[in-house]
Amino acid sequence: MTEKSKFLTIGQFAALHGINKKTLMWYDEIGLLKPAAINPENGYRCYNYRQSSILETILLLRELDVSIAEIRNFMQNRSAENLKKLLDERITQLDAQLMHLQAVRKTLSDHRQNMDTLLTMDLSEIRIVEKEEHCLITVDIERDITFEKEVELITAETARYRLGRLRDASYGSMIPVASLWSGDYANYTRLFIEIPFLRQREGLHIQPKGKYLRAFHKGSWDEIPRRYGEILEYARAQGITLCGFSYEKGINETVIDRIEDYIVQIEIPVDAG
Repeated sequence: MTEKSKFLTIGQFAALHGINKKTLMWYDEIGLLKPAAINPENGYRCYNYRQSSILETILLLRELDVSIAEIRNFMQNRSAENLKKLLDERITQLDAQLMHLQAVRKTLSDHRQNMDTLLTMDLSEIRIVEKEEHCLITVDIERDITFEKEVELITAETARYRLGRLRDASYGSMIPVASLWSGDYANYTRLFIEIPFLRQREGLHIQPKGKYLRAFHKGSWDEIPRRYGEILEYARAQGITLCGFSYEKGINETVIDRIEDYIVQIEIPVDAG
């Protein structure tokens, strides 16, 4: 008798594969994996080593959340083509899950960074920071748009990009630097939405890599023009040329109840030329 043809008890076979023997009993009952033989003396189930690869395939498919019905159908029609089809479907699902988890991790990291900023920030400080390039979804808006309408637009865009939840995106508003210099502090022209791990760049707004002037404003939006006045004065004094858009986003919405405590982060690209 060769090693490959030796019989194993159900307990031995289960231990070999790191599962409970009740799992093997269930697989037998539902016709998923029958024992190689039944001991005629005591009626116990017996398995052999040749069944190991079959059981491991079943366990793999179960780990991938393939239904019992799908596995049973595969076991009754085992072929390379059918297994490849099953695995292709699960790989596609796993890729989607991984992308979602990466997006969730990015969102959590952004929230944590915002909390770090809140705990260490100097609200009066204006400084230069380095930023990486970001791809933003933008939505054109009209002057004097209501907050409720902004939320509707952002919700529609996140749904279009299959995010599902606002919490999975970082969003804010944009105002042209030219409008700031002309004193038109209400000329917000776009909303932006930053979504982690976008699969495309075509049609998106590119927030360029480079130096940014960063400042903060706490309190009512009505007071933001005063803060912009301080920012522009700082730029003049430092000989800094600002360009493009000012990007505004709230960083403490999740931890406040009063609008007076609302903090807006303002970032404006610095012209490197």
